[in-house]
Amino acid sequence: MTKADILIAEDDPVLRNLYIKKFSVAGYKIRAVEDGEQAVKEIETRPPEVLILDIHMPKMDGFQVLEHFPREKRTFPVVMLTNFADEKSRERGNALGADDYFIKKDMTIKSLLEMVERVQAEWAKK
Repeated sequence: MTKADILIAEDDPVLRNLYIKKFSVAGYKIRAVEDGEQAVKEIETRPPEVLILDIHMPKMDGFQVLEHFPREKRTFPVVMLTNFADEKSRERGNALGADDYFIKKDMTIKSLLEMVERVQAEWAKK
């Protein structure tokens, strides 16, 4: 059985391919883009069931992507990816409607899978 349709917006090709592989093996349908502009186009074409969104990307960062899809108009949860655990970024992401944060340097792919399952379940209850 196929799980949720996930869009991954990650500019690092090694991480992007790792996420694609791990989530595909876990049964998710995966689409992936490498910058914020591509993410916006993909979401406008077909909204995902979950968005995994890197903060620091070329052309348009993750915050700018969130500005295009405010929480009250979105039909999907967003997990922000970052290498930095700074409070200022977390506060900005929260203000823009991010559902959770994955700190790449501190967490495992397994914990990202668990986080995605949790935020998707929480979103479904709304």
